[in-house]
Amino acid sequence: MQTQRQSLSELQQKVIQIAAEQVGMDCQEVNLASHFENDLSYDSLDQTEFVMEIEEQFEMNVPDEEAIKIKTVGQAVALIQVKLQITT
Repeated sequence: MQTQRQSLSELQQKVIQIAAEQVGMDCQEVNLASHFENDLSYDSLDQTEFVMEIEEQFEMNVPDEEAIKIKTVGQAVALIQVKLQITT
């Protein structure tokens, strides 16, 4: 569940955690530049489950046309940041 006032740093760490847990990796191995397919070995099911998890965790909706554009952890953070209007 989303906290009331989440900082950008907290958002980044939470998304990194979700991305890592999706494929059983340690959070230390994932960063904002990590590419889901190339670096984290995500397949289409992993990507779908990741998007569903961020929708649940951050209480938001990610339309399919936006979801398919998410290629890196940083892009996921940027999308959530815009949707939740998190500045710093």
